Amino acid sequence: MPDPHSTPPGECPQCWHHAHDRTVHKGMRGDCPQCVDHMLNGCPNRVPKRSRWW
Repeated sequence: MPDPHSTPPGECPQCWHHAHDRTVHKGMRGDCPQCVDHMLNGCPNRVPKRSRWW
């Protein structure tokens, strides 16, 4: 399982953490408000990708 605390380039830290850390949604009933907000409004901050210029 990937490390939930080291977000890879091009990914949103919150989405990555929520998708790969099982403790985030443990015991929650219904939808996670943070995840619903991201689904409706998009990801505000992503880890930048490396530039692939030569």
